[in-house]
Amino acid sequence: MADRTQFGLTAVDTVPLHEKVYLELVRALMSGQFVPGQKLTSRKLAKELGTSDMPVRSAFMRLQALRALSPMPNGSVEVPVISAERFSQLTAVRTILEGSATELATKRVNGNNLRTIRRHCTDLTSAARKGDIDDYLRKNHDFKFSIYRHCGNEQMIFLIETVWMQVGPFLRNLAMGFEDDLASILDIDYHEEVVAAIEAQDAERARAAIVRDIDEGAAHILRQARFPETRN
Repeated sequence: MADRTQFGLTAVDTVPLHEKVYLELVRALMSGQFVPGQKLTSRKLAKELGTSDMPVRSAFMRLQALRALSPMPNGSVEVPVISAERFSQLTAVRTILEGSATELATKRVNGNNLRTIRRHCTDLTSAARKGDIDDYLRKNHDFKFSIYRHCGNEQMIFLIETVWMQVGPFLRNLAMGFEDDLASILDIDYHEEVVAAIEAQDAERARAAIVRDIDEGAAHILRQARFPETRN
């Protein structure tokens, strides 16, 4: 029970608006809500977010510094289109970072954490069976980060998020080849194996399962999607 304050007031949210806007755009990038090559303007996003242009432009600048967005001559930004080679390189980075984060988290999660991870696992399976790629991508992000955030290393999480901002828009291509039956995506999805390993406190097996999940998903995208030859 929260302590009563002198005047019975509730503390207000002190997170600055520009930070909220930035975090919302980061989440959209990581969960595949934007697509490669998509043009974004501060005016349109500000209208959707219910803010002025200024916090959106501030977020654009931060995301450009992280290579998550590319500047356009007219002042708008573009979700980058990357080559197959760069996608493969980013996937290799993912397996190292996310494998390590999963291994570390397996040794640290407690009962409450595990219940949350199980819930996200169930939600991810349900999204695939419903055939909703948008929901699947959001639930995929929520599931994986419900594990990574328990690794005990904030710098590792920052690096994982930075990589996800670059590959997230390409994860939408996971649906290619499963247009008539998105539930079949579960054949290349190993989130239930990850949870089983965490429940068994088998850190090595959990790491192997998350790496397999990343690798097989990336291999499917490389087979199905069209990548440019020259762009980074």
